[in-house]
Order: sequence, then C-alpha cells, then structure tokens
Amino acid sequence: MHHVLQLDIQGTPQAWITAEEAALHYATGSVAWEQGESPLVTLRGGWNVARGRQSTLVIHPIIALRGAPRRNLHQVVPAVTKPKLLRRDRCTCAYCAQVFLEKDLEAEHIVPASKGGPYSWTNLVSACRHCNGRKKDRTPEQAGMPLVYLPYVPSRYEDFLLRGRNVRADVHEWLSARLPKGSRLN
Repeated sequence: MHHVLQLDIQGTPQAWITAEEAALHYATGSVAWEQGESPLVTLRGGWNVARGRQSTLVIHPIIALRGAPRRNLHQVVPAVTKPKLLRRDRCTCAYCAQVFLEKDLEAEHIVPASKGGPYSWTNLVSACRHCNGRKKDRTPEQAGMPLVYLPYVPSRYEDFLLRGRNVRADVHEWLSARLPKGSRLN
C-alpha cells in the first residue's frame, strides 16, 4: 500500500500519511494543491438516492495542506536509524568501499561510543563486519583505516526517501528533483 506524501503549503514534506488520513484533509477542505501523474486511489462512499450515484473521493499521491505548518521541519534533524543510515551510505562499507547487503553491514561509530562518540549522522557510517572488527574500539586514524566517504546529515527530502517506504515513481521523482547537489541518493 502506497502512502500519501503530505506537504505544507510551501511544498516542504511533513509526513507520510495513509489514504484515509488524506481523505479527511480532502473532506475538510484542507488540501491546497495536489500532484502526481495519476491518482493514488479512489475511495468510494455511500449512494445518493436522489441522484443515483455513489460518492467518490480521488486521492492524489502528493498533497499540500493549507495554513502554516506547526513547526519548521527544515530545522529538525532527521532521526537516525540503522536502515536509513545504510541507505544513505548506499550499502557501501566506509573503510573497504565494497557494496554489501543490508544484513551484512553494521552502523559503525567513527569515534567509538566508549570514547564519547555520539549515535549521530555525522559520527556513524556503514561498515562490513570484517572492517568493523578490524577497527575495533579505535578511531580510523588509530586503526590506520581512513574513511572512503564522509558522513553527513540527510536533508528533509533525502530523509523521506531513506525511510524505505514503497514510494511511487512519480513521488520518488518529485522528491529526487529537490535533493541537494552532491546527494548520494541521486
């Protein structure tokens, strides 16, 4: 089941919502504009006896809501999860540069947690088990294992792609068109 990408009036992604949640926004007149090559789904309701027609509500894959957002999500750092981290790094080990399956990678602290390294986007990289075991509880410099790429905090648009939902091609294209230059997701 595909989800609807909910935006604020300016086009900033706010959340993935269900078609039913989107229907509530349509019904209350909250939808300012919509996008998508074709409707996501058409919801059917009751029958109007006088007209002899069934009510329908066409839900588009991208909707923008009227009004100001509750908070500026560009100022919110996306939450770090291992699956999003591995996708950010394109399942590539930061030490040997080989590509692995997600199940064969680990979220590796650049500055080890035992030395005060935080669990954050800028202190985590993907590492294969071999490299992670070789590096042990040391910094890359101490282990003689330089990083082949630098970690970074994903943008709001990248975060929505990294969440790994079943994203329709037109929604993926819309989000991808707004990725920052140099994004690994391009």
